[in-house]
Amino acid sequence: MVVRIMAVCAAAVAGVMGTVVAAPAQDYPSRSITMIVPFAEHGPTDVISRIVTEHMAKTLGQSIVTENVVGAGGTIAATRVARAPNDGYTLITGHMGTHAAAVSLYPNLPYRPDTDFEPVALLAGTPILIVARKDFPAKDLKEFIAYVRANTGTLNTAHAGVGSVSHVSGQLFNQIVNIRPTGVPFNGTAPALKALAAGQIDYLCDQIVNVVPAIKAGAIKAYAVATPERNPALPEVPTTAEAGLPAFQAQAWNA
Repeated sequence: MVVRIMAVCAAAVAGVMGTVVAAPAQDYPSRSITMIVPFAEHGPTDVISRIVTEHMAKTLGQSIVTENVVGAGGTIAATRVARAPNDGYTLITGHMGTHAAAVSLYPNLPYRPDTDFEPVALLAGTPILIVARKDFPAKDLKEFIAYVRANTGTLNTAHAGVGSVSHVSGQLFNQIVNIRPTGVPFNGTAPALKALAAGQIDYLCDQIVNVVPAIKAGAIKAYAVATPERNPALPEVPTTAEAGLPAFQAQAWNA
């Protein structure tokens, strides 16, 4: 279902860009376009971006080159795009971290999301899940919360850099349950997920598009999805409200 939703959104993006191509006195695009992804390959933003650009390339009749520019919670990539020529040939698949949370988390942020970018379209909304290493001792979310509260000083949690979706949603969870584990930054949640599956990380708050295969394979453990309703991709995973933590509601967006 997640992929179907994103495919529809991709078509919408292509339609917007197609309108630009058809406008009078326009000859766009006349060459290849660069799409900057601010996180590592195979993570949720990368996956969403590649689905969208595949459709865009067919509609626009030009190739779209994807570049993964990682670091600083996605702000290095956003800075590069903000400084690129204002000609429509450098795009970014941004999200709530690069274009919202970063404003308050980086005092010297070298770009302004509201004036340095032109929005094209909302691509996808993705639920956040609380996941842990497969041998984490808690059997459900209530036990998980009790365990992390009792062992907060010895636990670690992964994220994709300060201001990233995994960082912001993880901080929200930690604040609600009143814990302060050690944060371990990665260049994206794809490498963070690998570390989680290897047992090097204790838990992570991540987007559903990134974790479904690992959950179904038994490589990691899912405790809850932070949305009002269960997700069809993981119908067996309860919502945070069902599991006893209704205050934790979190979804990410890409645009």
